[in-house]
Amino acid sequence: MQWNDRIGRRIKLRDLHILLAVAQAGSMSRAADRLAISHPVVSKTITDLEHALGVRLLDRTPQGTEPTAYGRALLGCGTVVFDELRRGVQEIAFLSDPTAGELRIGSAAPYVEGLVPAVITRLAERYPRIKFQVTGTDAVTLCGMLRERKLDFVVGRVPGAVFGDDLSSEFLFDDCLHVVAGAKSPWARRRRVDLAELCGEPWLMPESENVAMGLISECFRSAGLTPPAPQVVSNSIPLRLRLIETGRFLGILPESTLRFAAGRMQLKILPVRLRMNEPPAVAIFLKHRTPNPIARLFVDELRAFVKPSMKGRSAAAAARRGELKAAVRAS
Repeated sequence: MQWNDRIGRRIKLRDLHILLAVAQAGSMSRAADRLAISHPVVSKTITDLEHALGVRLLDRTPQGTEPTAYGRALLGCGTVVFDELRRGVQEIAFLSDPTAGELRIGSAAPYVEGLVPAVITRLAERYPRIKFQVTGTDAVTLCGMLRERKLDFVVGRVPGAVFGDDLSSEFLFDDCLHVVAGAKSPWARRRRVDLAELCGEPWLMPESENVAMGLISECFRSAGLTPPAPQVVSNSIPLRLRLIETGRFLGILPESTLRFAAGRMQLKILPVRLRMNEPPAVAIFLKHRTPNPIARLFVDELRAFVKPSMKGRSAAAAARRGELKAAVRAS
């Protein structure tokens, strides 16, 4: 297949755009309506693409169209082409005016409830023409959206099982976990509490597939305990905070949530020592992808924002990791 003769002179960005529209719409007629062009133009474009490549890109059925294996391969390339083109335009716009642009952020509940809005507020005050799109969901979905180039980057803690060689991470800050009770809870008056004493209490916990639930389970297993069955299960941070505040329930929450999402709630961090290696909060990017220049603004602002509030936490987390390694060596 000669590039200049068969491909370079025949396939245009407009052709790829129409193919992407057909794949997304599921039929040529719906794609034509969305693109505000005629059905024959769409049909001819697809036919010409198939003739230039020498393969069938779409299977036609009475219900619509479905990409073939060849079509999916070209669609994948088209997604990358348009994403990189968008990146180039963003960079040109940023170089000409660094106070404007668009940033698509993905984050899990602990950060999207408090930290991410706080950083956006600070940036929006200085750069009122930057537009932010925030998606809050689980880590697996967020990484999938990053791979599909629907997000610029993700803020959170991601397990190695869903990370993959195609993603890179950048350290943001250490985020310690704490056992938390309401200020009216009898446990709030104790000066020392062992985690084993709390196993029979009513607990609030996230759903089992949530990354946070894996960390919470590790807290108990590291202490030689079986994680208790929670009385309430929810991924909603506001709900868990409100119920903990009543004094009836216990929960385990990250430092950032307590500082940036809890506000003036009547909560108390219990003096419970959690022996575990807590992964830090990171910014996650797709490798080999031209970065959105505004993402650097956000990451730098986030670090500057958390530094005073989390002062000393990184050293404490490092000390705990050292203690854990020493304990492992001693055993």
